[in-house]
Amino acid sequence: MTTRQTYGIDIAGVHRELTLFEVKPGLRIAILNILGDTEFVSACAKELAEKLKTVLYDVIVTAETKSIPLAHMLSIETSKPYVVLRKSYKPYMGNALSAETLSITTGEPQTLFLDEKDQDLLRGKRVIILDDVISTGSTLQGMRLVMQKAGAQVVGEAAIFTEGELAKWRNIVSLGHLPLFTD
Repeated sequence: MTTRQTYGIDIAGVHRELTLFEVKPGLRIAILNILGDTEFVSACAKELAEKLKTVLYDVIVTAETKSIPLAHMLSIETSKPYVVLRKSYKPYMGNALSAETLSITTGEPQTLFLDEKDQDLLRGKRVIILDDVISTGSTLQGMRLVMQKAGAQVVGEAAIFTEGELAKWRNIVSLGHLPLFTD
């Protein structure tokens, strides 16, 4: 078994060691994978709910996959509904709205889809866009474009962590910032 370098983080009294992963030669990022980590997700949702309590919003919007548990727990904490933008189109989604973005973890273009059934829930509503980690902003941009097409107003953006250039993310409600690791 290979031993990998990690980066330690603490959120709301919960400690995790994040594995460093090379995304391109000479550049590594700390990978946050909250899937299945109920203790960490719950702690983060409580902290984000507290930070968002002065923001007037109606719906939480996230993109699949890793931030879904966070959206679910934040929904429970705030009693606000949430909507998940999908990364692949399924026929049952009907006349879905979409926007293309570029994934930092895969380096490939991806399309975000808003299911037809969720469009009425968002039309004319104030939304918070939520992600686990905001790194390049491409997923945020894709979510903003879909919200614009849906007639929703983005009133805030939130994440567990921002990553990279800190000044770029000063308007993001987050619980911390992850550095980039260069060799």
